[in-house]
Amino acid sequence: MNGKQLKNSILQWAIQGKLVPQDPNDEPTSVLLERIRAEKARLVKEKKIKKDKNESIIYRGDDNSYYEKFLATGEVKCIDEEIPFEIPSSWEWTRIGNIFNHTSGKQQSSSNKNGGTPQKFITTSNLYWGYFVLDNVKVMDFTEEEIKNSSATKGDLLVCEGGAGYGRSAIWNEDYDICLQNHVHRLRPLVDETCEYVYYFIYLQKESNNLASVGTAMPGLSANRLKHLLVPLPPIAEQNRITKKLKEVFPVVEKYNKVQDELNLLNSSLNAIIKKSILQEAIQGKLVPQIAEEGTAQELLEQIQQEKSQLIKEGKLKKSALSDSVIYKGDDNKYWEKNSKIEKDITDEIPFEIPDSWVWCRLSNLVLLLSGRDLELTQYNSVSNGIPYMTGASNFKNGILIKNRWTDTPIVISVLGDLLITCKGTIGEMAFNTIGDIHIARQIMAIRSSFVDLNYIQYYLSANLQVLQRQANSMIPGISRGTLLNAIVPLPPLMEQARIVAIIKHLASIMSR
Repeated sequence: MNGKQLKNSILQWAIQGKLVPQDPNDEPTSVLLERIRAEKARLVKEKKIKKDKNESIIYRGDDNSYYEKFLATGEVKCIDEEIPFEIPSSWEWTRIGNIFNHTSGKQQSSSNKNGGTPQKFITTSNLYWGYFVLDNVKVMDFTEEEIKNSSATKGDLLVCEGGAGYGRSAIWNEDYDICLQNHVHRLRPLVDETCEYVYYFIYLQKESNNLASVGTAMPGLSANRLKHLLVPLPPIAEQNRITKKLKEVFPVVEKYNKVQDELNLLNSSLNAIIKKSILQEAIQGKLVPQIAEEGTAQELLEQIQQEKSQLIKEGKLKKSALSDSVIYKGDDNKYWEKNSKIEKDITDEIPFEIPDSWVWCRLSNLVLLLSGRDLELTQYNSVSNGIPYMTGASNFKNGILIKNRWTDTPIVISVLGDLLITCKGTIGEMAFNTIGDIHIARQIMAIRSSFVDLNYIQYYLSANLQVLQRQANSMIPGISRGTLLNAIVPLPPLMEQARIVAIIKHLASIMSR
């Protein structure tokens, strides 16, 4: 459980009457609601507020069902389906509109000019959870009547109406009044000390996705929805005990959340370090034991050369695919590379020692490399017509290829089993082609080989990605075809490659649990 989940759980206990004990000496909420109704009637009589046509009383009948009686009409209806949980006997269910006087602010508009005097006013951009930001308060003309009807006074609970921040609430505790924009709801308590508890209730409803108005295109909290919210209301004394307890425990929850975030970061970093270490051990020949009966990588290289030569003779492979590079360790203990043109010392390129049964070679010795090509806008579609068209890193997600474009005029085709790697922009995203024929754009290269285990090649590339990236010398990050083919690879015998791949996959599955 993370800090956010813990906070929400504590709030849920609070609104169900499980956070603090009930005190039989507390004035019951039923008496509190009677006082609120009396205060509301007095204000209506004095014409300070309008009569609430939706004012209601919620009670439990003799049949144990919950009913709501509307005072203006006398209508009674069963609301059992709205009651989410049981509450203590000293509590009552009620609507927010029954315990607050609601109004909204004035619409902000260049055409909305009714005279008046310039007044500072609060918008949704000033209102956050539990506090206000007042260093960018705007000014608009308000008449005396608008100031009276569209301003907040100390103790009012203000609530955002729309946008991503709908529901954000805070209590106005300044010693001066301030005007409001129409997208800010004002809830003025009809008795003191109810705002804090209701603030926490609204916060939990937002976190639980129970706050937004239904049937609207954009998320928001309309006046009707806000006033209609069903709230489990404790006695005033218990409300105070609840809010006091919440203020005590939430700093502890925040510390817990911070520690949890740090632990998650540590675990994530640790996993990355372990994974990197495993790959490094693997490509150095330290992850699995060498077995003499499995032969040598030198024998594998010679076999690859023979098979490539035969494919060239049969016209199935271009002569350029045959690399004549040979890397060996000389009597002087240096590493040398020999090809048809030169023989040179490459000791500086060798990063570590490898087992005797392994060899160093260029990636060009082992694979065929296909460079992608972009298509014109008229050559691809989004309606599954043709074969998939992979354009770049956006098609790679956690080692899986995502299809979102297709083409019936492919040029560079990757086939089933190819290892795809992004080579421009976002470098080094990799995934195996498990789809079949696909066209690849120039941001992607396809690595193909029937001679080696491409899973091993993927692990090698993952372990050396930073080295390859450093070799990219373009203003736009990228790995060239030559850079990739020239990469120096520590090659184990084929059967050892399979054992390395198996143990890495096994360790990865353990780490993901």
